[in-house]
Amino acid sequence: MDRRERVADPETALREAFDGLRSGIWTALPCIIESFDPDAQTCSAQPTIKMQQRQVDGSIITVSLPLLLDCPVQYPGAGGCSMTFPVAQGDECLVVFASRCIDSWWQSGGIQEQAELRMHDLSDGFAILGFRSRPRALANVSTTSAQLRSDDGATFIDLNPGTGEIKVVAPGGFDVVAPHSSFSGSVLVKGVFTFIAGMVGSSTSGVAAVFTGILNVIGQITANGKRVDDTHTHTTTTAGNPTSSVN
Repeated sequence: MDRRERVADPETALREAFDGLRSGIWTALPCIIESFDPDAQTCSAQPTIKMQQRQVDGSIITVSLPLLLDCPVQYPGAGGCSMTFPVAQGDECLVVFASRCIDSWWQSGGIQEQAELRMHDLSDGFAILGFRSRPRALANVSTTSAQLRSDDGATFIDLNPGTGEIKVVAPGGFDVVAPHSSFSGSVLVKGVFTFIAGMVGSSTSGVAAVFTGILNVIGQITANGKRVDDTHTHTTTTAGNPTSSVN
């Protein structure tokens, strides 16, 4: 028997009653993703905090909570834009529980009647990803810029408000799929510059292009409609007459 049951104290009795009431009110729990449904965008998550359970003989053991099923996963977004990320088994998350049944809303959207009159129930969880336990904390988190990064930090997009720069580090390559890309300033390419569909340009300040070093050309070169490559020949040149006809 609990010793407090032998105390004739109304305040103690009320406290025990309130403790029992609060034990059934679920607010939020850290969990581990067990599985993810990319079509429904829901997950099954295992709570990581065990609960105490009193046995028939009065002893107390700890037990795991049941698997939380069909928890909608949050992807940050609004106004027609969203940020998505892959959800994998073993990811940590925080599951928050709605104060009322979410079944009808999740199934149909909009404003709906309650499918069941339950409150703060383990069946009505939303999974918020990104929360991490200490062993899974990210290494080398930037304290001066915002980053979209891989967990190992090898690939990232860095936005630095102090310098006004955006830096992209992509060891596997950077692929832009767009019909047109515009740069308002100069462009510096430190590696080999390769193009496939051709190159067209002009200059509003004089010389359009300057090359330093050897220029190897495979194919034809024309100037004002005339070929000036290796097929260009000189004929009828005479001493004192530097002008020649061009074939």
